[in-house]
Amino acid sequence: MARFLIAVWPSDGHVNPTIPLARKLVERGHEVIWYGSSLFKEKIQSTGVTFVPFTHLKNFSGSTLNEHFPKYMELKGLKQFKWGVRNIIGGTMEGFDQDVKAIRETFKPDVLVICPTYTGIIPLRRRGDQIKTVCLGMLPLSVTSKDIAPFGLGIKPIDSSFGRLRNSLLHFLVQKIVFRKEQQHFNNILKKMGLPNLDRWVFDAAVFYSDVYLQGTCPSFEYPNRNLPSNVQFVGPFNLTTPAHDFPLPSWWGELQTAKRVVLVTQGTLANEDFNQLMFPAIQALANKDVLVVATTGNKPLTNLSFQLPDNVKVERFIPYSLLMPHLDAMVTNAGYGGVHYAIQHGVPLIVWGKSEDKSEVSARVDWSGIGISLKSNRVTAEEVGQAVDQLFANPSFKQRVTKLQKEIEALDAYSLSLQCLENLASEVSHPTAQKSSEKTLSFA
Repeated sequence: MARFLIAVWPSDGHVNPTIPLARKLVERGHEVIWYGSSLFKEKIQSTGVTFVPFTHLKNFSGSTLNEHFPKYMELKGLKQFKWGVRNIIGGTMEGFDQDVKAIRETFKPDVLVICPTYTGIIPLRRRGDQIKTVCLGMLPLSVTSKDIAPFGLGIKPIDSSFGRLRNSLLHFLVQKIVFRKEQQHFNNILKKMGLPNLDRWVFDAAVFYSDVYLQGTCPSFEYPNRNLPSNVQFVGPFNLTTPAHDFPLPSWWGELQTAKRVVLVTQGTLANEDFNQLMFPAIQALANKDVLVVATTGNKPLTNLSFQLPDNVKVERFIPYSLLMPHLDAMVTNAGYGGVHYAIQHGVPLIVWGKSEDKSEVSARVDWSGIGISLKSNRVTAEEVGQAVDQLFANPSFKQRVTKLQKEIEALDAYSLSLQCLENLASEVSHPTAQKSSEKTLSFA
C-alpha cells in the first residue's frame, strides 16, 4: 500500500477527469488525500479519499471567477489573460505551498499528483524538494521549442527552417517582452518566500518539474517536437465516458434515430456567459438545414434570445456525453480540451471556436490534425458557421481523419496507464515507517 496526495486546480475540467483515478487508487487499497476547494468536497469524497480543504486560499472554482475575481471578468483578450496569470494562477502559488507543506507534516505521501496549473510545484522544486511528482496533462502541451510557437498564440507549426526561425523569434518576444512582467511576478513571490528565481519559462514549469508528465491525448493530436522531454508520456484522454443509467431522457429523444444528421452545439461549462459568442450564431446557421440541432447550455439558463427558436433545435441544460455522442454527426463547440476529446473518442468531426483559457491552442490543433474546422474570426457569424458545416459534411476527409485518431485513442487507456505509473513511482520510494494516516489523525481535515 502506498500514499498519494492529489492537488489539482479547482475547476470541473481538472477535478472531474481526476475522479476516476482517485477512485481506482482507493479501490487498490492505497491511502489517498485530495487537497482542494470545499466547493468540490462532496464530489471528491465520493471517491473514498480523505478530503483536505484550502486553508491559505479562497475556496474558488473555475465557475466562481466572477464572484472571487471580478476584475478578471471585466477585462478582455490579452489584458484578461495577463491579469489571470498574475492574480489567479500566480496568486495561488504561495497558498498551495503552505497548505501542502502542512499536509505533508502529518501525511507522508510517496507521490504527489498534480495538474499543469498547480503552481505549488514551483516553490517545491526551487526549495530542492524531490518528492516524486506526476502531472496529469489536461491541457495542450506547453514546452518551449524551436519546433512550435509559444503556448497561447494558437499558431500551427511549420516544419521548415523558416518556421523554426519564426518560432524562436516569437519565444523571445513572448518571454522577454510581452510576458516579462508575469515571469518577474512569479520570481518576486519566490523571493518573498526566500527561494531562488525560476530557472525556466513559467509555462513550462509543470512539464520540467514533474518526474512524469502524463499527457492526456494521443500523439497525433499534439504537435511534433524534437525537444520533447523524456518524462512526457501520451496516455490518452482523462475523460472516458461512463454510462448514465439514471438520466431522464428528454421527450424528443426518439428523433435522434430518425434525423438525417445530428449536430451538437455547446459552449461548455465555463466560457458560456455570452451565448452570442457561438451558440446563437450556430443555431441561426443551422435553422434551415436538414439537421437536428441539440444545444446544451452547460446548466445555464438560455437567456437574451433575440430570435424565435427554430423547429429543428432542441435546447437542454445538460445531457451526458456518453448518451449523446453516439448519435452525433458533428459537434460545434468552443474548444474545451475535454469536450474535444469526447468527440474524438466517438469519431465526431468538429467545428471549433475559442479565445479564452487554452482554447486557441485546442482550436489550432483541431485544424492542424484535420479532424475539424477552426473558426478564426474574433466574432463568429451565422454565415461563417453555416459555411463550415457545409464544408464539414461535403468533405469526407474530416470524418476519416477523426476516425484515425479515434482508433489511436482506443489503443490507450489513460487511467490504467496512470495507475501503473503511480504505483511504479511509489514502489521506488523508501521512507521511515509512519503512523497510518486517517481522517481522524488529520487535524486540518
